Amino acid sequence: MTLDPALLLRLLVALCIGLLIGTERERRKGEGPTRAAAGLRTFALLSLLGGMTAAAGGDALPAIGALIVGAFAVLSYLRNRDDDPGLTTEVAMVSTYLLGLLSIAQPALAGAIAVGVAVLLASKQALHRFVSRALSEQELHSGLMLLAAAVVILPMTPDRVIDPLGVLNPRTIWRLVVLVMTIGAAGHIAHRALGARLGLPLSGLAAGFVSSSATIGALGGRAQREPALMSAAVAGATLSTVATVIQMAAVLAATSPAVLAGVALPLVASGVAAAAWGALFTLRSLRTAGSPQAPAGQAFELRTALLFAATVSVVLMLSAAVREFAGNAALVATAGLAGFADTHAAAISVASLVAGGKLAAADATLPILVALTTNTLTKMTLAITLGGRRFARQIVPGLLLVILAAWLAAIWTGRLV
Repeated sequence: MTLDPALLLRLLVALCIGLLIGTERERRKGEGPTRAAAGLRTFALLSLLGGMTAAAGGDALPAIGALIVGAFAVLSYLRNRDDDPGLTTEVAMVSTYLLGLLSIAQPALAGAIAVGVAVLLASKQALHRFVSRALSEQELHSGLMLLAAAVVILPMTPDRVIDPLGVLNPRTIWRLVVLVMTIGAAGHIAHRALGARLGLPLSGLAAGFVSSSATIGALGGRAQREPALMSAAVAGATLSTVATVIQMAAVLAATSPAVLAGVALPLVASGVAAAAWGALFTLRSLRTAGSPQAPAGQAFELRTALLFAATVSVVLMLSAAVREFAGNAALVATAGLAGFADTHAAAISVASLVAGGKLAAADATLPILVALTTNTLTKMTLAITLGGRRFARQIVPGLLLVILAAWLAAIWTGRLV
């Protein structure tokens, strides 16, 4: 009989899985007559048993093995229920056997799951402390609401256009709601982890790579609810525009390097202006005396997310109506209308025309800057609508500075002449 090296390797994976989980359980096994029934060797044997029954082939043997392991788990629970009424060790026993089974067919997947199981078992105290002390009831409700919106409602939302102009897709609109909720939750986590002084600016910069407009809307709503965080929220909202500029440079580099070369200086100028304005308000936030501690409250406000989606929908409808009336003959007008919703889509469209030889690279700067400008108008609208007057007074000048820097740089380089 010839030994199969691949099978031996899979059995070794099964053994290692049992040793990994068993090592963690051994540390919690205890000593004396009240110690737990299963430890390092037991878990190693359970996983190896699963691997051997799977290697033997057929359906009956793995099923019989599962029944035996289940019986052992029941006996273990009956033996220790007075000292430890929990079922963690018993569930881990069954899981280890099943991972041993899986290691024969999918060793990499079984190993990855085993690491996750071991980490979960080892994190008992940290998880209990987080749930009982750090996580508030409002945050729990916010998390459940976000999961329901993303996992339950989103897949059930119709994925088709429902308006005569062909721009309103319910699933796309609900994705915007989920996006704003997610950004709000991320900002809340960063706020609690790093404090308002750095948490909101850094989370705003990171969230800007997902959607700068959504970030401005989410942080505007946050600033309106908690005025003490105004400077930090303005900093994060402005820094999200830096992410917009970086993303635009990346998509232009991938679509048409010639277009990127033409708008490089305007993009750099606008990025520097946004970074400077964001840095100014970050410093203001850092100098704020008695920066408020992050409250263990609501992670986001559903009203802000719904209002953001409604505002974007109105902008889309208006731009589509204008396009329907004026037609698509004018490239600049088309790019500007597209920019109300997404500046990257407009930039990619223009760059694609250049890459296809239908437009000169020198003629691409104006429509891209117009798209960037109209997208900034959308951001200003969201800042006023969701953030209120005080938030708008502080971020709108920064957004105007960003656009002014881009246009001045383009004029200085002669790209608009």
